Amino acid sequence: MPNTLSIIWLHAVWSTRDRKRVLTKYFRYKLFMHIKNYSERKGLLLDIINGVEDHVHCLFRLKPTQNPSEVIKLIKGESSFWINMHIILDEKFEWQAGYGIFSISQNDIMKTRKYIYNQEKHHEVITYKEELRAMAPKKSNY
Repeated sequence: MPNTLSIIWLHAVWSTRDRKRVLTKYFRYKLFMHIKNYSERKGLLLDIINGVEDHVHCLFRLKPTQNPSEVIKLIKGESSFWINMHIILDEKFEWQAGYGIFSISQNDIMKTRKYIYNQEKHHEVITYKEELRAMAPKKSNY
């Protein structure tokens, strides 16, 4: 689609299975670098990724031919395979089923990058559950 202009920014968040706190700081760095490199190889426009022990945030720009659920499925599937293939944890690793995904306006890109970058500091004062409630629409059951 050479004459198509598409600027679709999405903020995605997902957690470890049962929200287990297994993503230690050192391990997270390796995992996020792997996900970033994998995304690049697959043509996914992953801008930033970060998180804490039990969940991950990422900001990506969607191409017009990409489906958000397929992008998240690729990232989650391949990263859990990578973790288990390299026997990084003592038990089988899984991501929780599902994810949260939010559209981001062009004007909020820098604010969202900063928010994702500062996850460790952010979670010193707010839990993951509280964070999701704040992000979700008011009538959501999340």
